[in-house]
Amino acid sequence: MAGNQDLLRPPQTFPTLHPDDQRAAQRAGGTTTSFFSGASGVNTGDIQYFEASHITVHSGGGVGDTSNDGWELLLNNIAPNALHDSSARYDAPKCDEDTRVEVTDEIMQWIQNRDAPQRLLCMTGAAGAGKSALQQTIAECCMELDILSAAFFCSSTDPTRNTIAFIVPTIAYQIGLKHHRFRGCVSAAVKHDSKIFSWSLQSQMDVLIVRPFESLRKSHGLNTNTFPYVILIDGLDECIGRYSTTSHPPVADADDRRQAEDRQAELLSAIKRCIADNKDLPFRVFIASRPEWAIRTALKPGGYLQQVAYHIELSDKYDASGDMRRYLQRRFEDIGLQIDDPQWFSEDAIETLVQAASGQFVYVATVYKYITERRGSPAERLKVVLAWTPYKGQVVRPFEVLDRLYASILSTAKKAYEAVDTHHGRDFLLLFRAHHMNVGDFYIPSASVYLGSTLDDLSALLGLEARAEDILFSDLRSLVTLEKGGGGDLRLRLYHKSFSDFLEEESRAKELFVPVSCVCTYLSKRCMQLIIEWPLIFDPVPNEWEAFSVVKRHRHALREVAICFSSFLRGANTLDDEIADFTHHDGWLKLEKLLLLYMADAGVWLRGGNSWKKWTQSLLHVTNNLAVSDLPLF
Repeated sequence: MAGNQDLLRPPQTFPTLHPDDQRAAQRAGGTTTSFFSGASGVNTGDIQYFEASHITVHSGGGVGDTSNDGWELLLNNIAPNALHDSSARYDAPKCDEDTRVEVTDEIMQWIQNRDAPQRLLCMTGAAGAGKSALQQTIAECCMELDILSAAFFCSSTDPTRNTIAFIVPTIAYQIGLKHHRFRGCVSAAVKHDSKIFSWSLQSQMDVLIVRPFESLRKSHGLNTNTFPYVILIDGLDECIGRYSTTSHPPVADADDRRQAEDRQAELLSAIKRCIADNKDLPFRVFIASRPEWAIRTALKPGGYLQQVAYHIELSDKYDASGDMRRYLQRRFEDIGLQIDDPQWFSEDAIETLVQAASGQFVYVATVYKYITERRGSPAERLKVVLAWTPYKGQVVRPFEVLDRLYASILSTAKKAYEAVDTHHGRDFLLLFRAHHMNVGDFYIPSASVYLGSTLDDLSALLGLEARAEDILFSDLRSLVTLEKGGGGDLRLRLYHKSFSDFLEEESRAKELFVPVSCVCTYLSKRCMQLIIEWPLIFDPVPNEWEAFSVVKRHRHALREVAICFSSFLRGANTLDDEIADFTHHDGWLKLEKLLLLYMADAGVWLRGGNSWKKWTQSLLHVTNNLAVSDLPLF
């Protein structure tokens, strides 16, 4: 590296011995041994010679160290594909010129401010927010500035890059390439104990990175001011903990998921203890990840990284809409030059795509990839994207890449949630779909009503415990977030509009699709269960709802029953047996009492246009169907 005296220093030179001199050097005995008789230009480096029957050689690991066993062992435990310029990452995504300028500047300012107290930068963002493109751009900037020490780009689909095990050795390897004496120390450490790669990550980092650096610094063997100091780790969430041979993003089972999270947390803890807390080291570490469990809990208030890490929340802090316009404009103009038709697209088309992207670069990148596929017309493919609506048996699938991403994340979250013993019998997809419907004010087409509830109230009606949403959405934080509304209530927000489209279309979600009717069926059963279980016999009827003497959470759930029950019934699948049982347990009488109580509450009646007229119309529709089937109602 330029400016690094150890790298500019010419290699140690060893002479070529004549045959007579070689034989002399090999002879045993004699009062004086001459190794380099007649030689010139000899630099013996760190070799110490003792006139005795045993010779000890101390080597700093530079040229002339004939023992490479340790380095060879290290090479067997690295991931060459993870380097920022590896052939496996050919044409890796990076930021276009004049895009992501603000966030790139913030990152580079942090990197170059070596006096800043925080030596760890964590950037979290939704799936498809452009984190890897930013990391690649930063890696190339740091290479140009001669400050990149090491980089590791994780990938869930590469068996050498989806495991934590290779990260520390690969970083040590890259640092060793930049300083021959550092390399010698690493080689010696590995040769001393070849089992080092089975040690804890903190121990590996200490022996392979911290100690070699400190040893050289104390011996004045390097200049810390000129030593490359930037370490980049991209896609921490993609380290699933063990090898995978699947060709698409793997769906780990619950045990694998927990082990992966534990290993990710172990790496973060090791970086904190060995690098972030060590003021004698020059390194600054930049980690990018989806906001999954390991990094999310470490960065939250009270987390062990909150005080030591500089945190950039990419999806929340930066609006990438302008960058996406420039990205599409530039690329569409290039296509126009190639097909000799500069008018093949319109500004309105670009704006439509930007709005559909919801701030996530993965959408526009997917669209561009589809439009530029070989042997296709860009103009025709653009029309397909703009007008595309899915239907069964459709061959054209412009968003197939996105669908695989969503399916992988959703399937993994389902397995992780349903594997918890206290969640036994719960249907993750149904619960999440209910909350997703509530984002759009819970529209039920068959009843023509919107039934938007607060997140807490809907969870209570679904039978979830208080604040269960944190757990329900825990493994979906790369796609959704919880935020406070104007009244202080928590609300679910989806980062991607295209994710909402995916959930609503069976042809895209496939086996992960949950129809509205299934959600209404489940909620109808819950309403009947709540009415039957709670003793709704009042004498007299309370004057207001809050005087209803049940636990607040259950009171809120029963309020949702009063508002929504008839609409849920109308939107549900056949429930003849359940309604018969509800009738047998005096459910209709209890429902009447519940409605009287609700209407007595300051004359307030139903929300979102679900008037008393619509409420009764929905119930009459259900009862008429029951009459046709000869099912006794009252």
